[in-house]
Amino acid sequence: MGIICEWCGNPGENGENSVYWELPDGTRAIQITETPAVVCDTCKMVYQTDEVTKEIEDQLFLVDTKKIGKSISFKELMAMPRLLKRNYFDFTS
Repeated sequence: MGIICEWCGNPGENGENSVYWELPDGTRAIQITETPAVVCDTCKMVYQTDEVTKEIEDQLFLVDTKKIGKSISFKELMAMPRLLKRNYFDFTS
């Protein structure tokens, strides 16, 4: 089964886009390029899945954000060394 757009229910496809994210400490926002996204040709929505959103939020919480410039690619962000093994403040899992 393919991807279904969460907004309109029509078929979507895998794509990528740039997003802007506020750092966990609230000091600034960064651009994350080449971020996995769902792209819908019917309603024109481009959005990140809940899983990708959680990956970004967890990684930003676990890395030294001072080493991130104004922009970073999704792959570079995910490859950054973590200060902790996992997000110990996430009680959802």
